Amino acid sequence: MTSVLVINSGSSSVKYQLVDADTGERYASGLVERIGDALGRIQHRSGDTLDERELAVPDHAAGFAAMLDAFARAGATVSELGISAVGHRVVQGGSEFVAPTLITDQVAERILALGALAPLHNPAHYQAIVAARQAFPDVPHVAVFDTAFHQTVPAAAHTYAIDAEVAAEHGIRRYGFHGISHLVVSRRAAAYVGRPVAELKQIVMHLGNGASACAIDGGRSIDTSMGLTPLEGLVMGTRSGDIDPGLMLHLLRAGYDAAQLDNLLNKRSGLMGLAGSNDFRDLLAAADSGDAAAQLAFDVYVHAIRRYLGAYLVALGGADTIVFTAGVGENSAEVRAAACAGLEWCGVRIDPDRNAAASREARRISTDDSKIAVLVVPTDEEAEIARQAWQLVSG
Repeated sequence: MTSVLVINSGSSSVKYQLVDADTGERYASGLVERIGDALGRIQHRSGDTLDERELAVPDHAAGFAAMLDAFARAGATVSELGISAVGHRVVQGGSEFVAPTLITDQVAERILALGALAPLHNPAHYQAIVAARQAFPDVPHVAVFDTAFHQTVPAAAHTYAIDAEVAAEHGIRRYGFHGISHLVVSRRAAAYVGRPVAELKQIVMHLGNGASACAIDGGRSIDTSMGLTPLEGLVMGTRSGDIDPGLMLHLLRAGYDAAQLDNLLNKRSGLMGLAGSNDFRDLLAAADSGDAAAQLAFDVYVHAIRRYLGAYLVALGGADTIVFTAGVGENSAEVRAAACAGLEWCGVRIDPDRNAAASREARRISTDDSKIAVLVVPTDEEAEIARQAWQLVSG
């Protein structure tokens, strides 16, 4: 069997999918949310059947018990699922985890320790890892790291110009994130244009509630917009993206503390901070109706994308493909059109009809004579995690 249970955990939720590592086929998927609240919620989909319930989920262990019960209610107990491995998405692997890694007690503890660099993510990953290893004690568990793909970024691009001893003491450098997505999308884009990924210069724009850009040369990340944390870079749903660091010092002097700054920059900024919503559909509807704040938020969002497009065209010395992916990247023709507007000078020509056509498949939205192929390629992080986990455990 090549079935891999893929786990993507947060502090109050666990997303899961049962995936065939060979084909990418989904056998089942689900979400346990509101973990730790008085009343939690689970959604489990198997085939065309959706099972939704509310129940108490005090911790991640209870969340996995609820997940196992959902599988059983759908007609498959744990022993009948045929799970060959459990693959865990881990946001921060630091400089030490550069490849998929078999999870031992020591590895789990290191993932927790790296929570100093990703306090919103790694502690939740650790809780889910502990609970999942208890729920599935007889199969191997594999950590697949979002940061691993960006280990090829050269020192000039990953080094911050601060005191070198301070940086070394605290592990401060650009790590980059969304690496799993950037990897799979760049490979799919290469397959779409019918060329080896090793021959291509690519710019991938992962535009979801979290957003990042990546410059990829021959299949290797050479620069990326997210940094020490997933806060740096593009404007996002609730995160600020790039700001003047002095802004934080200014607010500290004004009486803000670290927790307030964290909340401001991670949860009350980005599209939410500018326009009151991080749902891009709501933002576009408001802008179309004449809402000035929504229009400004859209313009700020696109401006950040264009800054990174320009920077990465220089870093790569041109590009063969520009690829849009994730929720906004795959679904917003308006963002794609605005991001690529006026780039005819470097060989980008967008076909309005292709761009406006809705599809869930990989597709070209540039004209046939566009020097740079502009593509929309759906991401599939879960299938990639399953593939990497299965490759590791199968030898």
